[in-house]
Amino acid sequence: MPVIRSTEAVVHEMHGARFTSYVRPATGSEELAAWRGEIPPGTAAPVHVISHEEAFYVLSGRLRLTIDDETAELGAGDAAVAPAGSALAVANPADEPAQMWVTTRVGLRAELADGTILTPPWAS
Repeated sequence: MPVIRSTEAVVHEMHGARFTSYVRPATGSEELAAWRGEIPPGTAAPVHVISHEEAFYVLSGRLRLTIDDETAELGAGDAAVAPAGSALAVANPADEPAQMWVTTRVGLRAELADGTILTPPWAS
């Protein structure tokens, strides 16, 4: 049984946010990737189109999630799903940090507005 201890999680930083990777092929998963995202106050990630569905669960703080043209404010305990192929943006407009748990399929890719393709290591 794969067990991932907090001391074994791998931390990545991108676009002003921190991604702590727990579930991925290197830790025993074949299909799923899951991580904790930490979004500092005033941080906004660039809009990107996602290749796979993503599920978001807010652990603490408040986040503004935009999926295509629909925006919602989420607080601790709220969840949302972004469909594959949707344009996604995550922001923390609050004065305190926010944390979220994100789950997707292994192999997620994100395309930025300038055409750059990112393959996040926490989802590979």
